[in-house]
Amino acid sequence: MEALTKPMRKPDFIIIGAMKSATSTLHNQLSAQPGVFMSTPKEPNFFSDDAVYKKGLDWYSALFAEAADTDLCGESSTHYTKLPDYPKTVERLKQYIENPKFIYVMRHPVDRLVSHYMHQWSEGVINCDINQAIDRYPELIAYSCYGMQIKPYIEAFGRDAILPVFFDGLKAAPQTTLVSIGAFIGVPRASAFQWNDNEAPDNVSKQRIRRFYGYDLLINSAPMTWLRRTLIPKTMRERVKGRLTMAQRPEISPSQRARIVEIFDRDFLLLRDWLNLELTCENFNQIGVAFDQNQIMGRK
Repeated sequence: MEALTKPMRKPDFIIIGAMKSATSTLHNQLSAQPGVFMSTPKEPNFFSDDAVYKKGLDWYSALFAEAADTDLCGESSTHYTKLPDYPKTVERLKQYIENPKFIYVMRHPVDRLVSHYMHQWSEGVINCDINQAIDRYPELIAYSCYGMQIKPYIEAFGRDAILPVFFDGLKAAPQTTLVSIGAFIGVPRASAFQWNDNEAPDNVSKQRIRRFYGYDLLINSAPMTWLRRTLIPKTMRERVKGRLTMAQRPEISPSQRARIVEIFDRDFLLLRDWLNLELTCENFNQIGVAFDQNQIMGRK
């Protein structure tokens, strides 16, 4: 008798962004919940990145091979909401996922931009002042245009396929938000979800340390750390660290801030029908704390 072929496993839900909006924290929290299996790596970026997509559906399905038959499977790829850089994402998703459920975390667009800049500065991608960077690197603004990023998903899958999560609401009421997410993805007993306060969030301070060639070997290696602390005086270590560290959180000039706020406020108009809210940069954090996901899940 021929062995039965196990069906190709697909994700039941995907965290699609936004970048620098606590998606890593949410991924880790969901992976700790009963009945949920999250992919490793966290961000396969399969449907967005051409080089990864060429690995094929068998490779992607294998990411969920260790999940139990009753588990709900998920992954978290912020590249999926990085237009215009990955234009084929939604088309590929539509071909493969029949009844998708997407989670989209939104942070204040200006704060997200600043965090994005700090990340790219630490990685050595951006070398200039934040105000110059905003003019030179259009992705800083584009990835914070949530309306532009989510509009193709609404058109392709319908607005009920996407759960909006506000960064500020997640911070203010993590347990309530986690349970709402569990209910959205279809966990039978989402009320049993428990937020783990011991799960440390991403270390923002590390984003201010500029990486260089050999960083992991020289800084993160335990033997090199011992040698560095044993052989190099602390004053010299602090001097070198100071040269590699962003001393203060970058500040956007008033004129530049006014320009990007106007862009973001105009983009928010694209979200009005989806959220049934009048979002602006001015009221974003306040609405984020008060927003109730049940409004979205109960409107079908």
